Amino acid sequence: MPRYGMAIDKRTCMGCAACVVSCKVENRVDEAAFRCRIMQRSAGEFPNVRLEIYSERCNQCSDAPCVWNCPTGASHYAEGGLVLVDESRCTGCKACMAACPYDARFINAEGYAEKCTFCAHRVREGREPSCVATCPSRAMIFGDLMDAGSELARVLGVRGHRALKPEAGTKPNLFYLE
Repeated sequence: MPRYGMAIDKRTCMGCAACVVSCKVENRVDEAAFRCRIMQRSAGEFPNVRLEIYSERCNQCSDAPCVWNCPTGASHYAEGGLVLVDESRCTGCKACMAACPYDARFINAEGYAEKCTFCAHRVREGREPSCVATCPSRAMIFGDLMDAGSELARVLGVRGHRALKPEAGTKPNLFYLE
């Protein structure tokens, strides 16, 4: 059984937002909403301060509070461990939004919760998520965490990496390469 994940290389991400645009087009995301976004923050201490730029999205958590806080079961686990939303079951109550420590969801114009799906429709066809396929610097790596031979598993095995907010205990499957 696959377990999909993604790694984003902070050294090569340029903050160009090609992933954001690609996602919006591929998934027909409302103009004012985003399934992924480019973040910036300063790191270090003076005089050694640097600007970190990185792409952020749903962390596709193995222990997702959005799933166990959804009162209708609209938020659920799908093949490969992907966390998805069944729009026909979502009431737009925002319990999932309140539960997500990554601020990765929004309510779309139709009134249901929406988020990154790692382009599940593309993955089912054997293709990469749109953001990964579009990234000009190849800063994103998508794959099966359970396949030791996958590029993702190999890179995570040799490069230092971290997850956002490890203290949240969500067991995220999105990693940032150091």
